[in-house]
Amino acid sequence: MSPVLTIRAGPRALERLRSEGLDPAAVAVIPGAAGGPKGLGIAGLDRAIFGEFLPSAPRVRHLIGASIGAWRFAAACCRDATARLTAFADAYVLQTYPKGANASYVSAAARDMLGALFAGREAEILSHPHYRLHVLAVRGRWPLVRDSSFHTPFGFALAALANAAGRRHLARFIERTIFVDPREGPPLAPEGTLEVPKGPPVRFDAFHTHYVTLDASNLLAALLASASIPLVLEGVRDIASAPAGVYWDGGIVDYHLHLPYHGGGGIVLYPHFTDHVVPGWLDKAMPWRRARGDWLQDVVLVSPSREYLASLPHGRLPDRRDFRRFLGDDAGRMASWRRSIDESARLGEAFLRFARDPSTVPLLPL
Repeated sequence: MSPVLTIRAGPRALERLRSEGLDPAAVAVIPGAAGGPKGLGIAGLDRAIFGEFLPSAPRVRHLIGASIGAWRFAAACCRDATARLTAFADAYVLQTYPKGANASYVSAAARDMLGALFAGREAEILSHPHYRLHVLAVRGRWPLVRDSSFHTPFGFALAALANAAGRRHLARFIERTIFVDPREGPPLAPEGTLEVPKGPPVRFDAFHTHYVTLDASNLLAALLASASIPLVLEGVRDIASAPAGVYWDGGIVDYHLHLPYHGGGGIVLYPHFTDHVVPGWLDKAMPWRRARGDWLQDVVLVSPSREYLASLPHGRLPDRRDFRRFLGDDAGRMASWRRSIDESARLGEAFLRFARDPSTVPLLPL
């Protein structure tokens, strides 16, 4: 029988899996990638991880998400995590947009969805006894200090050209912002501690990284900014407690969250929709930009297998382009996405089997 899952691991994690298996008590960090509707395609994996696997060994864990990854993790931080994850997937499927919907319309719809899912739950999310939520976004620089019909397309066109020349050049146009749990910062180098850094931004790669503490006044705005795809949604301006400016989708810099998880002290369990890690959204078409190196040492990447994907509608996970492909046929899109969500229960079942018996899925290097 063909495996439903592909499991790849960094060198240190691979050695640990081969000698100890996957112990839930060893999991310290869970990344959540940007990727829009693709996140729906691993809904069953999320339910298994947050509904059964991690609760079997409670401990403090850091959930670091961008875009839909951050929204999934906000749902997981609710007391009724499995129900909230299901409600989130349902709400995402039910989105509809008229032909020609502008960024203002899409942003309003996203704001309404966020409010329905999480408004009034801010304190609950930020006081989870075991999870620490950290939300990634970017803040515009130079031409991107404004969101307008001129500045936004012009600025991001220049940013794309700069990124093509070298990822480090993208830092001229945007800065990383991590909205962090009020109790502890994420275990990312170079700090080496879990204190929330104060003062000027830090650097662990080419990008200046600002840390902003999450609270009830800025959680929903941070989640909205983290998913605000330029030109599709409006940028989110002047988020409470954050440096003044316009904020956009965290996936622009951290598409698949290739980050220095050195301070985690355990396994980085990564439920993902593909079997590789792409640093930034603008790097998708550049296979030579795939993540490598020490930052992957402790990562266990769990994703749908190629055989599993081939069994889905259209042979793939849901995709943001489906809004165009199914234009005028929302019922058809919703049916396709719901089937993918239903099928993803098999991913969760396969993961729980693997956790009990690692021989059920071949282990591959990341």
